[in-house]
Amino acid sequence: MSATKSRSRLTVTFTSDIASSETRTKSEGGGKSKGKRKSKVLEYIALATVPLVLVLGNSMLVPVLPTLRRELGISQFQSSLVISLFSICAAIIIPFAGYLSDRFSRKAVIIPSLIIYGGAGILAGFGAIWDSYGVLIGARALQGIGAAGTAPIAMALVGDMYKDGQESQALGLIEASNGAGKVVSPILGSLLAIIVWYAAFFAFPAFCALSLLAIIFLIKEPKRQQEPQPIRQYIQSIKNVFAKHGRWMISSFFSGAMALFILFGVLFFLSDILEKAPYSIDGVRKGFVLAIPLFGMVTTAYITGTVIRKNGVLIRWLMNIGLLLMVVSLALTIWFNKNIYVFIGLLTVSSIGTGLLLPCLNTMITGAVEKSERGMITSLYSSLRFFGVAFGPPLFGWLMSISHRTVFMTVSILSLIALGLVFFLVKPGKQVQ
Repeated sequence: MSATKSRSRLTVTFTSDIASSETRTKSEGGGKSKGKRKSKVLEYIALATVPLVLVLGNSMLVPVLPTLRRELGISQFQSSLVISLFSICAAIIIPFAGYLSDRFSRKAVIIPSLIIYGGAGILAGFGAIWDSYGVLIGARALQGIGAAGTAPIAMALVGDMYKDGQESQALGLIEASNGAGKVVSPILGSLLAIIVWYAAFFAFPAFCALSLLAIIFLIKEPKRQQEPQPIRQYIQSIKNVFAKHGRWMISSFFSGAMALFILFGVLFFLSDILEKAPYSIDGVRKGFVLAIPLFGMVTTAYITGTVIRKNGVLIRWLMNIGLLLMVVSLALTIWFNKNIYVFIGLLTVSSIGTGLLLPCLNTMITGAVEKSERGMITSLYSSLRFFGVAFGPPLFGWLMSISHRTVFMTVSILSLIALGLVFFLVKPGKQVQ
C-alpha cells in the first residue's frame, strides 16, 4: 500500500514537472516571439528612416522655391534646378552605388552616403546665407551624390533581409515612408520657413544623424554566402537579367519613373499656383494643401504593401487599376482645373493610383534577381525614378508657360502609355519570386 502511494506521489510530481516545464517553454517561446516582433518593428523603423530622409531633401524645399527665387534674384528655371540638379546627380551616381553595395555591403554604402548628404545640407544653408546661388547649387549637387547611396540601397537591403510576405510588407513600408516624407515635408518646410526661409537646409543634418544611428545600431545585415563576382562576370549577370526579364522590367522602370515625374511636377505646379490670385495661399496653409494628395498616396502605398505579399494576380490587378485611376483623374483635370476643390480631389485620386502602383513594382523588381545583382537592378530602377523627379519641375514649368491644359493633356497621355505597357507586357505569375 505504501509502495502504491509512493508511486502515485512520484507520478503526480513527474506530471507536475512536465506541466511546469511546458509552461516555461511556452512562456519562453512567447517571450522570444515578442522579442522577435519588437526587433522586426525596430528594423522596419530604421529602414523607413532612409527613404524618409531622402524625400525630405527635395520635398521640404518645394514650398520655399518662390521665396528662394525672390531672395537670390534668380529665374524660375534656376530655382527648379535646386530640385532637379539634386535628382540628376543622384540618378547618375545610383548605378555606381548599386555596384559597390553588391561588391562590398549595403551598410558600407548607406552609412557614408548619409554623412555626405547631411554635411552638404550645411553647405547649402551657408550658400543661402551668403546669397550665393553657385555655392547653394553646388552643395545640392553634392547632396544628390550622397542621396544615391540611401533609399535605392535600402530597397536592396530589404530584399536581402526578408522573404515572401515580410519582404512586400517592408517594401510597402519603404514606399509609404517615401510618401509620408512627401506629406510631412511641405508642412515642415513651411514651418521652418517661419524662422528663416533657408532653415530647411540646416535641418537635413539632424534628420541624417538620426537615420545614421538607426542604421548602425538597429540593422544587422545578413552575411554574404558567396564571394563578389569579378567585374566582367557581374556585367554579364546583369545582361542575363535583362535578357530574361527585359520586356516587363523596362516597362516597370518607365512606369515608376513616370509616376514620380507626375507627382513632383504636380507638387511644383500646385506650389506655384496656390500663391497667386485668386487663391493667395502661402506658408503653412500651402504646406497642408500640398500634403492632401500625398496623404492619399502614402496611405494607399502602405496598405498595398501589406496586402499584396507575393500574389502575382493581385499585383497585376492593382497596377492596372492604379494606372487607370491616374489616366482618368488626370484627363478630367483638363476640364476641371478652375475649381480648386475639385482639382485637388482629382489630384488626390491620381496619387492614390500611384500608391497602388509603386509597391507592386518594388516587389516585382526586388524579387526578380539574386542577391548578388540586386543592388544594381534596384539602383537602375531608382535611377530612372530620380530622373522622373528631376525633370518634373522644369518640364512642368515649361508646359505651364504654354497653358495649364497642355500640362494635363501631356501627363494624361504619359499615364495612358504606361497603362498600355503594363497591361500588355507586365504579367507576373501567380506567385512573384
